Amino acid sequence: MSKVFTSFDEAIQDLKDGDTIIVGGFGLCGIPEKAIEAILRKGTKNLTVVSNNCGVDDWGLGLLLANKQISKIIASYVGENKTFEQQFLNGEIEVELTPQGTLAERIRAGGAGIPAFYTATGVGTPIAEGKPTKVFDGKTYIEERAIVGDFAFVKAWKGDKLGNLVYRKTARNFNPLAAMAGKITIAEVEELVEVGELDPDQIHTPSVYVQRILVGDHYEKRIERKTTRKKEEVY
Repeated sequence: MSKVFTSFDEAIQDLKDGDTIIVGGFGLCGIPEKAIEAILRKGTKNLTVVSNNCGVDDWGLGLLLANKQISKIIASYVGENKTFEQQFLNGEIEVELTPQGTLAERIRAGGAGIPAFYTATGVGTPIAEGKPTKVFDGKTYIEERAIVGDFAFVKAWKGDKLGNLVYRKTARNFNPLAAMAGKITIAEVEELVEVGELDPDQIHTPSVYVQRILVGDHYEKRIERKTTRKKEEVY
């Protein structure tokens, strides 16, 4: 069966209320924006979203927040999003803050079939509350559970029809990890090529991790902050 889809709405047709989705990207860089727009149209509710952060108020995962489609967020950073702040203060959304390196490893472990691991990060802080601990060589570590998503959504620069993916520059952030950890991984690419056209040495995500692939167009590639004047010098 071909992995190539032509419609984002069709590609996410089996996404259902209450699913856990892992979303690649960092800030607004390398986010699967077309898939997010499709989820917005579908209106799927009570989603648990695993992502480094939750976009901005009017773009990326912020769109799903604004539409109240997210019930829980597992992330390492949730600042600069007023919609999220208000929902959190109102008790409308659950948040599991996770150190960024730990989050990356939880996702990677999920993709590698490792159910849990130990890390010293967070020991003695609220991060460790309720988690098992173990001492190795006189040092305390906390147990962190791996994350596997019902779906993973990633954005790549190029892909072939088997689902091999190449990310461009900074977009090679959480995307390769996210691609590994979805029961169904959906990749959107800027360019889709024939099998054999990608240099094997340049492939970042092998096709075995990708179940569906689509070509997106008119990517906005927004930036989160824009400098409009030079910083004043201080003497």
